[in-house]
Amino acid sequence: MEVQEIFAILHKWGIHTLGQLAALDKEQLGTRLGPEAIRMWERANGRSNRLLKLIRPPESFQESFEFEGEIETAEPLLFMLRRFLEQLAVRLAAIYLVAKELTLRITFGNKQIYERVFKIPQPTNDVDLLFRMLQTHLENFRSEHPIVAVALSAEPIKPAGEQFGLFETTLRNPHQLSETLARLTALLGGDRIGTPVLEETHRPDAFRMQPFSWAAVESAVPSGVNRESDPDSHALRTAHATAALRRFRPAISASVLQDEDTPAHVRSAEISEKIIAQRGPYLLSGNWWDEKSWARAEWDLQLQNGELVRAHARDGVWKIDGVYD
Repeated sequence: MEVQEIFAILHKWGIHTLGQLAALDKEQLGTRLGPEAIRMWERANGRSNRLLKLIRPPESFQESFEFEGEIETAEPLLFMLRRFLEQLAVRLAAIYLVAKELTLRITFGNKQIYERVFKIPQPTNDVDLLFRMLQTHLENFRSEHPIVAVALSAEPIKPAGEQFGLFETTLRNPHQLSETLARLTALLGGDRIGTPVLEETHRPDAFRMQPFSWAAVESAVPSGVNRESDPDSHALRTAHATAALRRFRPAISASVLQDEDTPAHVRSAEISEKIIAQRGPYLLSGNWWDEKSWARAEWDLQLQNGELVRAHARDGVWKIDGVYD
């Protein structure tokens, strides 16, 4: 029987208070209205024990401050950020956590908000290290409007312990590397600092820069395998022997004499030889759908002195890309 039905029956009996409910006989009440009525009678007589469920409020590692007046220099901002970091470090250390990233939010006088997320190379609660990270960024920070408020939040994580293998290594000071990269980024620009990654295109030397990240490199040889004594290792090295192209950077400008559209002689500042054999042209092109379209014809040329070079022609201009070793 539901509680509302029990209330309706009790009201018909003239029971309107807890005292009137407690005066009823427990056994007869249970026989007539069921076990739910017995639980109500026990609570009315103080014989029911209710366990207290402890619910911890979610931790919020965020500090903010609104300045009384607009500020236009970095000193008051850095002073508040130092205080924020000290308070966050104490609260994180109290529950055995460290910060893995910081989020800085700056509010300007025109209500615009600037937000920047700082990835911490090695999670830590060291106030000096975290403060240098923020200070390095703000040294080159410029804004057209004064600052009226600032907020700083930390993303917590448990301290991680990592055991490396015998041939694995890690950075001696990841924070110093991160600070150096931040200074170089501020000096040269974000598109010039990082790790070069080849783009998914056939265009020669096409690459982009992605943010630098350090990770331990696993050994390419399985554990327990001797490079020198393993016969398969030697077989892999010799079965597919190929020539390596030693590229010139930048490519060398050259003049190529042709005989019926076939290269016959090449001349440049470093090479001047007759061509005795050639393979090509290998036509390459891409990005024809936008303004970055490109097209070139590549040739492999064997010179009279025995050298094998790669050259390409683009819009009637010849260049030597490199020499095969």
